[in-house]
Amino acid sequence: MPLQIIRDDITRVKCDAIVNAANSKLRGGGGVDGAIHNAAGPGLHEECMTLGGCKVGFAIITKGYNLPCKYVIHAVGPHWFNGKFGEAEQLASCYRESLRLAKEYGCESVAFPLISTGAFGYPKDQALQIAISEISRFLLETDMLVFVVVYDKDGFQISKKLISDIAEYIDECYVEAHYYGRSTVLNTFPLDDAYYQKSAAIPQAPSIAHSKPLQSQSLDDLISTIDESFSQMLLRKIDEKGISDSECYKKANIDRKLFSKIRSDINYKPSKTTAIAFAIALELPLDETKDMLMKAGYALSHRNKFDIIIEYFIKMGNYDVFEINEALFAFDQSLLGGIKA
Repeated sequence: MPLQIIRDDITRVKCDAIVNAANSKLRGGGGVDGAIHNAAGPGLHEECMTLGGCKVGFAIITKGYNLPCKYVIHAVGPHWFNGKFGEAEQLASCYRESLRLAKEYGCESVAFPLISTGAFGYPKDQALQIAISEISRFLLETDMLVFVVVYDKDGFQISKKLISDIAEYIDECYVEAHYYGRSTVLNTFPLDDAYYQKSAAIPQAPSIAHSKPLQSQSLDDLISTIDESFSQMLLRKIDEKGISDSECYKKANIDRKLFSKIRSDINYKPSKTTAIAFAIALELPLDETKDMLMKAGYALSHRNKFDIIIEYFIKMGNYDVFEINEALFAFDQSLLGGIKA
C-alpha cells in the first residue's frame, strides 16, 4: 500500500497504529508526545510506567486507549547536536523499529509524525528525508498504508534549494490568464524548445521516444499503438521495461487492489494523478508521459502548477515518486498515487 503525506492532528487519524515521538522515560511531554498522552487518557501513562523506558533509536508498543487506533508505538528519537553523533542512524532506526512493530502486530495502517523535529531540534528537511527514505524502502517489501502526518506547514520542510528551483521553474513556465473586461488575454511565454534552452540546469527532453527510435519502428508497430487504451499501454510499457507488476505499482505509490482493477479492465479510466504516477514509476521521458496521459484523456498544461512541477522532475530525470510528492505537498498540490483511482 502507498505512502501518503497528510495535514492533520495525528491524534485524530484513524488507523491501526500511530507513532508517538516519545522521550526515553515514556512519561509524556510537550508537542506530539503530550497531545497523544492527553488524547489517550490516563491508561496510556499507566501502561508506559510499567515498561521501564525505551532507548534512543528504539520503539515500544502500547494499547491505544481513547485514541482512534489499536496501538501507540512510542519511538524515541535523538536530540540534534550537530549531526556528528550518529543522529541520522538513530532517527532512521526509529522508523525501522516502528515499522517492524507495526508489521509484527498485524497493522495494515500506521501514522507517523516527523520524529525529533520538535523540542529535540532535528532539522526538519533532513528529518523528512530520513522518514521518507526508510518508509519507502519498507513499502517496497511490505503492503501497508503509511501516513506522514503534518500538523501545519511550519512542521514540513523540504530542501530550500529544491523549493527555490521549482518556484523559479514555475515562475518561468506558468501561463497566467489576465482579464480585461469581458475578453481574456493570455500572458504568453515563448514555450518552444528554444525557451527551455535558457536554463542549462534543465535538460531538454528529446522529441523522439527513448524506448524505440521512430525510424526503427515498423508501420504495424505504429498502427498497433493508435487504439491502445491506457491499461494496454501501461501493461506494454511494464513488459518493455522488464519489471514486475508489483515493482511498478510500488514505485508508483499505488495500492495493489487499484492496480488489479486497471489490469483487469481494458477500458479503465484512472485519475490524472494515478496516470502520472505510473509514468513516473516507468521513468518515461516527457513525450511518452504525455502519450500515456493522452490515453487516459489528460494532458500537461503550463497553466497548471501541478503539471509544471511534474514536468520539472521529469526534465531533471528525477523519478522518485516520494520526493515528487514532498514537493507537491509543499506547493499545496495533489499527490501522486494512493489507494483511489
